[in-house]
Amino acid sequence: MLASLPMAEGLAGAGPVDPPFRAPERAMLEGWLEYHRATLLLKCDGLDDERRKRQPVGTSLMSLHGMVRHMAEVERNWFQRTLARPGISSIFLSGQVPDADWAPLDDADWAADLAAWRAECEQSRRTAAAHGLDDLGVGVRGGQRVGCSVRWIFHHMIEEYARHNGHADLIRELIDRAAG
Repeated sequence: MLASLPMAEGLAGAGPVDPPFRAPERAMLEGWLEYHRATLLLKCDGLDDERRKRQPVGTSLMSLHGMVRHMAEVERNWFQRTLARPGISSIFLSGQVPDADWAPLDDADWAADLAAWRAECEQSRRTAAAHGLDDLGVGVRGGQRVGCSVRWIFHHMIEEYARHNGHADLIRELIDRAAG
């Protein structure tokens, strides 16, 4: 199992480290997932609370702060609920506010939410390490219970982070024109 990628000082430091160019499948999947986790942190680096919470697209609830909360929920859903603890509760979501991971963020605490995301990532690493790539769990996709392999979960998580990191690129550009 790969530990979290090395990062320099600050929230994200110098940024994500490239995954291995040649490695066994598991190391490659773990490397890409860590790369995308680190990229999300990089997009949040150097911003104050107000700018991390800013929702610069009028038709969207997305903010960088909300994205970290959302990805904590996604980590919990696919690694914990699907593989280890099906009845585990949500961190931010509730039946009363279905998008509570994204908004409202008025009273959201960045340090606490970042710590929750980091804890979920660490728990995901431990849970994944206890399973082979072909091990199966039961998740929910499109409202239906589905059997899925650990390999599928890794691929889905990489896709989920990559998609949201693209959103994070655009959000960051809208906030302070930082690109890359």
